[in-house]
Formats: sequence, C-alpha cells, structure tokens
Amino acid sequence: MFLGPDASGRRLEGATTAVEADTAWAIRYEIRLDGDWLTRSARVVGRSASAPRRELTLESDGAGRWRIDGQPAPHLDGCLDVDLESSALTNAFPVHRLGLQVAQEASAPAAYVRAFGLSVERLEQHYRRLENDGTRQRYGYAAPALDFACELLYDEAGLLLDYPGLATRAA
Repeated sequence: MFLGPDASGRRLEGATTAVEADTAWAIRYEIRLDGDWLTRSARVVGRSASAPRRELTLESDGAGRWRIDGQPAPHLDGCLDVDLESSALTNAFPVHRLGLQVAQEASAPAAYVRAFGLSVERLEQHYRRLENDGTRQRYGYAAPALDFACELLYDEAGLLLDYPGLATRAA
C-alpha cells in the first residue's frame, strides 16, 4: 500500500489477493481522498482465474452523490466513504473523517465494493470510539447487513493494526 499526499488531498494505492470459493482473485486499487478524508474517487481492477479482468471507477462529489463508471448511482446517496471488501485500509477513512471522542458513535454508510465481480452496494456501518489501549485508538465497528461486528485497533498515525479475522499488520 502507498499512502501519500497529492495536490488535492490523499492518494492511496494498494493490492490484495485471496482465495474465495476455491477461486483465486486479485484486486488493485487507487483511491483519492480530499483534505477532509472524504472519498472523491476510486479505481479498482479485479482479476480471477474464473472471470475476465474487470475495472470499476467510482466518483463522488464529496456531498454523498456517486457515479459508477460515469453513470449516476442513486442507491449510494448519502455515502461519504468507499469501503473495499478486499482491503482493511478503507475503514480508516470514516475513523479519520468522523474524529470521534471516546464514547461517541456515528453511522457511516459506505459505497461497498465486493472483491469478486466488483459489484457496488450501499453498506450501513456504525463506529463507536472505545477507550484507548495505551496510545492506540480502539473502535467498535458493525455492519449489520453482513452480520459482522468487531473491534478495530489503530496506531498513533491512525493506521490499522488489527482487524480480527481479516487483517493484522505484520510490522
């Protein structure tokens, strides 16, 4: 993963791979955020052994209106973040953007991109700031539609250290 500033905010590049239902897949992505941690665009390229190469472009006006491959996507109205199923990084966007204090909570619906097939759906998400673990920030995270909840742990720079069952930073 690369995280660096550009003229308009932040640009992130990364890649993930996995095996799902006995099929290997790989995702490459580039995400652009503005200075307030709002997703402005995402370009995702997916490949698998069982499907042709697929490319997807998401664009946001920063106020919750989206376009997918240039076409309006009203089912995403109100989403301020992109969340890639294949990347633990994207949960950091609402964490930074919301700036929650301990015991505060907020809903943060996202444009959720499935890894296999690159379909895009609205995903209701909820974050609750928990007591710190030393200098590390802790958040309760829930995505009810996926029947998923966990505790996320971030380092002092706001980068994910642990996403139970999905990702752990090695170094």
